[in-house]
Amino acid sequence: MAHELPALPYDYSALEPYIDEQTMHLHHDKHHATYVTNLNNALKDQSEYASLSAEDLVRRLNEVPESIRTAVRNSGGGHVNHTMFWQIMKPQGGGEPTGALASAIQSAFGSFDAFKTALNDAGAKRFGSGWAWLVLDKSGKLSVTSTANQDNP
Repeated sequence: MAHELPALPYDYSALEPYIDEQTMHLHHDKHHATYVTNLNNALKDQSEYASLSAEDLVRRLNEVPESIRTAVRNSGGGHVNHTMFWQIMKPQGGGEPTGALASAIQSAFGSFDAFKTALNDAGAKRFGSGWAWLVLDKSGKLSVTSTANQDNP
């Protein structure tokens, strides 16, 4: 299965003024496209792994042959992370969550503002490139973490 660059679910300019059109083109058409190309290149002689989704490759990274593990980690991770990134944003989005997520954030952080501060701090403290994440930890509680480069929790 060849991995493919997903189409954006909105126009490149749809997230302005928060993310400008030029930045969206750069991240989607260059960065994300390169992750997909490099992932496919790493897997071209690996029939056992070529049929796995990018999510499964990243999830099973320790099973991937060491000769391609770094490429799968970087490019597979970049593909997974960016695909999710495009899906969780939307034009006219934002605001505070409601329902179960709002309750879980309130319980874990005390307030939505405290959560935003924790997430921003995690991103700001990451040296170089990386991601800040809201995760459900092993105890079943929401927490904030950060990963380097294209790693994910």
